[in-house]
Amino acid sequence: MLIEICANSLESAVNAEKAGADRIEFCLELGLGGITPSFGMLKTIREHISIPVHVLVRPRSGDFYFSDFEFEGMLRDIELCKELGFDGIVSGVLTQNFSLDLRRTALLIKEASGLCFTFHRAFDWVADPLLVLRQLEDLGVQRILSSGQQRTALQGIELLSDLKSMASNCAIMPGGGVNLANVLTFKNAGFDCVHLSAATLQEVGLNKENLPMSYSPYLEERCRITSNAAIISEIVNKVK
Repeated sequence: MLIEICANSLESAVNAEKAGADRIEFCLELGLGGITPSFGMLKTIREHISIPVHVLVRPRSGDFYFSDFEFEGMLRDIELCKELGFDGIVSGVLTQNFSLDLRRTALLIKEASGLCFTFHRAFDWVADPLLVLRQLEDLGVQRILSSGQQRTALQGIELLSDLKSMASNCAIMPGGGVNLANVLTFKNAGFDCVHLSAATLQEVGLNKENLPMSYSPYLEERCRITSNAAIISEIVNKVK
């Protein structure tokens, strides 16, 4: 069974390689579901890790319906990953009604030509997963990462097994809550790869008490954060 580790730092990636993992999905901010790493982080991990590394291309947290500006950046991120010699891309785009954005996903796959393409857990939001499986296979996606549309892959194993049975040229990779206690369940169910972080929390104590740098309202998945031009204009006019 192939073990893919979702690594959120170079330290995590080094630990994964030393421990015998087969592949890394590299991203930042696991608590947000993962976002694209910076150029500096990408270049650094490429220089230090020898096992295959697939890069998450997701410009922000929240939904999977992206603006034109965001999508342009996604294409350029893939271009950069190819230039740096990465092995695969993990990405995908949905429409506003939770169906697969065929046109944009096809453009991502085209830009990633020559690299392995995994459609990420946006799959767990689609309204018709069996239809989207067929659509992704037609587009040439090699792998789908999914929790079976449940909070954990263990809870979603029935759908995951159905998808595996239906798939003809696309691997189904369980991910979401896969851990030491349940990984054999997926192996015994016939899956040949799993995705997990194996992450633990380490108390570092470097924060300033009563002065947090995170802002919880900005973590709401149903909302999108955008600087407001009218407010900026008012402030500019007030001080200039």
